[in-house]
Amino acid sequence: MTNQAAMRSLDLREWAPTEEPVPLSVRERDQLKPFLASIEPAPGTTDAYYLRPGSTIGALEIGDLSISIRPKLPIGRVLYLASHAMGAVDFREKRFDFERQESLVETLVPALARAARRAFGRGLLHGYRTEEEALHTVRGRIRVADQIRHRFGIPVPVEVRYDDFTDDVLPNQLVKAAAVRLGKLRIRSPQSRRDLGWIAATLDNVSLAEFPQAEIPEVKFDRLNEHYREVVTLARLILRHTSIETGRGRVQANGFLMDMNVVFQEFVTRALREELGLSDRAFRSDSRLPSIHLDTADRIRLKPDLSWWDGPTCTFVGDAKYKRVKNEQVPNADLYQLLAYTTALDLPGGLLIYAEGEANDVVHRVRHAGKQLEIATLDLSGSIDDLRAEISKLAERVRALHRDARGHRQAA
Repeated sequence: MTNQAAMRSLDLREWAPTEEPVPLSVRERDQLKPFLASIEPAPGTTDAYYLRPGSTIGALEIGDLSISIRPKLPIGRVLYLASHAMGAVDFREKRFDFERQESLVETLVPALARAARRAFGRGLLHGYRTEEEALHTVRGRIRVADQIRHRFGIPVPVEVRYDDFTDDVLPNQLVKAAAVRLGKLRIRSPQSRRDLGWIAATLDNVSLAEFPQAEIPEVKFDRLNEHYREVVTLARLILRHTSIETGRGRVQANGFLMDMNVVFQEFVTRALREELGLSDRAFRSDSRLPSIHLDTADRIRLKPDLSWWDGPTCTFVGDAKYKRVKNEQVPNADLYQLLAYTTALDLPGGLLIYAEGEANDVVHRVRHAGKQLEIATLDLSGSIDDLRAEISKLAERVRALHRDARGHRQAA
């Protein structure tokens, strides 16, 4: 556990600048820079700064400084979006009392504990795991070739292979790893710290596995493990967004951080894919694209967030933007980017999807190019049913652009 008494606390809000300058050491300032939109020195000082977070939310600890960045959206909605983006379509906001907690991390501990109690209430999940050992008694099957190779005819120990019925299985490993990760962050609530201790004690016989953030394994659910869905969903979400790193010298940096730009893009991609009834090969994210270039020399590579492919042919292109790019030197940069996509892919139009409040619904028809650039907004603050209805409307706009593209190619 982090030393609670020695920590300094700083509460920030997504995209909201601090009203007063914040004292920071040079090392703290430099280590904070990648996680904030801006750090501006206060006039007349050399060690105080005005801080403005960007779209990264959560908690960060650097040395003895603990920073909490609260989201603009309700915490329950943020976790719903992030969970759905990971494929947990049955994650239910109403099962968790999100609104009583002040920060994202302080919300996650009781949510994980409640989900764990519901899952563990039916007994810890067990499964069979194949083990290979050298034992003094025979268990399972004798590995004859290994016995001869390693033991040279000596009767004991015996090289055996057997199936062990154990609670040291992936779902329990994920939950334990998530609880340990959270336990290394600053948790203010004594009850939450006790909850984490209870999870660790309950899973005492389970291995503490390391899961890289980019490679959190999925769990396939069936009637035998369906009761673990919620707790595994939360555990995978925690592991994906939690990092424990040791910085240089005496400064340590660790935290639970979500980039809402990524969460929004991944949510929109998966939600539209499901609404359209397409596979991830047909409706692709930017991580599954073939090479797309704007120029004939293949020097300017493009990576649209959303694209629909009929075999090798792209028939829809779009981007999902949580935050609109506002650059005085390059105004309307998002539209220029979409125009480049439609040009490179020879499509008659494309779609920009913004979070509500970042733009207005509008259609731009480009002079001399025959391109139609559409802007749509998605309101994330309403009910889940309202959000699903909006996704359904967006899917209709995607289908219309897809039909236009197919007609364009047939007429060409």
